[in-house]
Amino acid sequence: MNILVLNCGSSSLKFQIIETDLEIIEKNADVQKAKGLVERIGGQSLVSFQATGRPAMKAAVALRDHRAALDYVIRWIISSESQVPGIHSLADIHAVGHRVVHGAEKFTKSVVIDETVIRGIEDCIELAPLHNPANLKGISAAKDVMGPGVPQVAVFDTGFHSTMPETSYLYAIPYQLYRRHKIRRYGFHGTSHRYVAYRYRQLTGKDVESTNIITLHLGNGCSACAIKGGSSLNTSMGLTPLEGLVMGTRGGDLDPSVIEFLSHKEAMSLNEIDALLNKQSGLLGLSGLTNDMRDLLAEESEHQDRRAKLAVDIFCLRVKKYIGAYLAEMGGADAIVFTGGIGENSAEVRRRICAGLEWLGIDIDVAANDKLYGGKEGEMGKANSRVKLFVIPTNEELLIARDTVRSVRNAPRRW
Repeated sequence: MNILVLNCGSSSLKFQIIETDLEIIEKNADVQKAKGLVERIGGQSLVSFQATGRPAMKAAVALRDHRAALDYVIRWIISSESQVPGIHSLADIHAVGHRVVHGAEKFTKSVVIDETVIRGIEDCIELAPLHNPANLKGISAAKDVMGPGVPQVAVFDTGFHSTMPETSYLYAIPYQLYRRHKIRRYGFHGTSHRYVAYRYRQLTGKDVESTNIITLHLGNGCSACAIKGGSSLNTSMGLTPLEGLVMGTRGGDLDPSVIEFLSHKEAMSLNEIDALLNKQSGLLGLSGLTNDMRDLLAEESEHQDRRAKLAVDIFCLRVKKYIGAYLAEMGGADAIVFTGGIGENSAEVRRRICAGLEWLGIDIDVAANDKLYGGKEGEMGKANSRVKLFVIPTNEELLIARDTVRSVRNAPRRW
C-alpha cells in the first residue's frame, strides 16, 4: 500500500509517501517514496518537494487554504515531473494517515476516521487549540481532494501515554475537576517516543516487556518519557504541551501563581499570558536572541554571550532533573535515548546533560558522542556505563504509515 502521511499545522502541511503493508512491516522493508513541505499557506506559499533519489523541487505558489495546498501536493505526486515510483494516478494512493495531536481519553490508539471520530477530535480542541483545528483541516482537505472512498486514519500524539497510571497523570487538585473536565496530564510526542523505543529494541534485541528506558525528544518542542516494560509510565508534558522541559519558545514547568502575578503587574489578559508562555518563553525568552539551539551555542562560543549560555545551561539542567526523577520512579533504567532535532544533532547539549551523572551509572564517551549527528544512529556511552546511551533519529512518519495500514487492515498493533 502507498500511504500518504500528513502533518498539518495552522499554516503548513508536511507529507510523505511511504510504501508499506503488513508483510512489508514484518520484513522491516518499508520504502519512503517522496516527502515535502508547504509553508505559509494562505498567501504566497513556499513549497519544497522531493521524490526519493531525485533533485528537490522548490517554488513559490499562491495557495489560499489547506485544500488548495493538498490539491497542489497530489497533482505533483501523480505528475510525470515528480517521478515518484509506482504512483501515476490518484488510485495509486491507497490510504491517508494523519498526525493528530490530542486524543484526550477518547482515543488511546489509532483509528479509522469517520464522522464520530471527527466529532471526538473536535471535542478535544479546547485541550489543543493550536493543533487539533489544523489537524482537522488536513482531514477535511484529504476527504475533499482524495474522495470519501480513500480510508483515512488518525494517529494520536497522546495515544502512547494512555498507559500512564493515575499516580502519573492526576494533578493534586480537587478530584471532581478531573471527573468533571478531565483535567489531567496527557503527554505528547507519543509517536516519537514509541518509535524510538521500538528502534531501541531492534538495536539491542530486547523484547517489549524488558524495555526499561528513558527517551528524550529534544527539539523546538521537548519532552521526556519513562518507558517501563515497553509502556509509557510517565512523561513530562501535561494537559497541554506547555508543561515540562524548557523548549524553544515554551517555558515548561512554572509556578501557576506567575499567571496571576503577571496579570496584576503587567495588566495582561489570560490570552496574552498564554501567548507569552507558549511563544515568547523558553530558549527565546531566556536568551532574548533566538529559539534555535545552534545559534545559541554559536553565540556562547564565539561571543561569550552570557544569556545564551544561561539559556542552554537551564535547558540542560531541566532535562537532567527529569532523568533523575524517572530513574528514581522506575527503579533504574537500562538506557537513555536521545532523539529530535537537538537530541539527534547537538553533541554539546548531550554532553552537558550527561555531565556529572557518572555516579548514577551514566558515563558518556565524548569521542563517540561527537560522531553522532546528521541522522546518524548509534551508542555513545562508555563500555562500563551501567546505563547505556543512544542517539536514535525519530521517524514518526513511518510509524503513522504503519498504524494506518494496521487500522485499515484491522490488524493488531505489535509496537
